[in-house]
Amino acid sequence: MTMTETAARGTRNDARWAAVRAGLTRGWLETKYSIQEPSDLVWILAFPVIYAVVLLFMRGSTIPGTDFALGAMVLPSLVGMSIAFGGLTGPASTIAVDREDGTLLRAKATPNGMLGYLVGKILMFALTTLVSLLVLIIPAVTVAGDLRLDGRTFVLLTLIFLVGMIATVPISVALGSLFKSASQTGLLFLGSMLLIVPSGIFYPITALPEWLQWVGQAFPYYWLGLGARSAMLPESMVVAEIGESWRTFEMFAVLGLWAVVGMVLAPIVLRRMARRESGSTVAAARERYMSKGY
Repeated sequence: MTMTETAARGTRNDARWAAVRAGLTRGWLETKYSIQEPSDLVWILAFPVIYAVVLLFMRGSTIPGTDFALGAMVLPSLVGMSIAFGGLTGPASTIAVDREDGTLLRAKATPNGMLGYLVGKILMFALTTLVSLLVLIIPAVTVAGDLRLDGRTFVLLTLIFLVGMIATVPISVALGSLFKSASQTGLLFLGSMLLIVPSGIFYPITALPEWLQWVGQAFPYYWLGLGARSAMLPESMVVAEIGESWRTFEMFAVLGLWAVVGMVLAPIVLRRMARRESGSTVAAARERYMSKGY
């Protein structure tokens, strides 16, 4: 490799890192604006508050035939579901808005702008999802006894959260790029709700038909729920899982695969979508948006 090629590669790497840093800054600013917006804050807090109230009503209840707290069994699955839900449903709805207000057009005109845009979305939704999780976990652990809460729990949950957000946000961004308006992203919300059914979140996956178990294992909901259960439940509860194993390696492998696919696919889809945008199309979309009374 010649000195010129080495210098060119170094310049490209510097440009990518600059885009990553810009994305992190953008993600932090968008998070601050989001939590200051009442409608966004209600969306961030509504589900964890509802879950916490449900767990409160479970206080004193046990799994039939055992003395294990029902709330302790449900909470880890809710944690895994919240991570997946925060990463898969929120980002897609922002793509149409960013397309209409010209954000994507500006990102397209910036070197490595799509990479920075994607990094910003990952950080933003990681932070807002983290707020939701804290609202859920802090009160819930006081009413859900029998949980395993130690150093291993903290480390494993942190890793699961980080990998989970990287595995879900880019996929949501890529899917959101296929929708022409924000209202159409409701289809993704509906699809996510359907995927919860075979995911083992609210019912042991081993009790489902085998073909439905395979469907559940193909998507992040199951693996994030399994990971949270492996972090928070005592070892004796592993008997309810497939193969009576937490399958930690497989969990990180599947989520890692989703992350790789998303990080490769999302910038490509975003760039292709942005190529179809122009100042006139953005202005027309904005005019339609304003004419609806928003």
